[in-house]
Amino acid sequence: MSSKETGPVHLRRIDAMRNMRRFYVLAIQPTLFGGASVIRNWGRIGTNGQSMVQTFDQPGEADSALN
Repeated sequence: MSSKETGPVHLRRIDAMRNMRRFYVLAIQPTLFGGASVIRNWGRIGTNGQSMVQTFDQPGEADSALN
């Protein structure tokens, strides 16, 4: 998956029987120095959730981490 070809990936997992309503967002964003960051955001739908940012020197490394 190339960061130039796709936008953020939005996923939802809803299971009413288990009272589960979760979201997951994955995105690649370029850095100022030619690298790329993988941004992961997850949590319960309706909340801000949690975030994690992982930065790589090469954009290809970020693509591999996203996959």
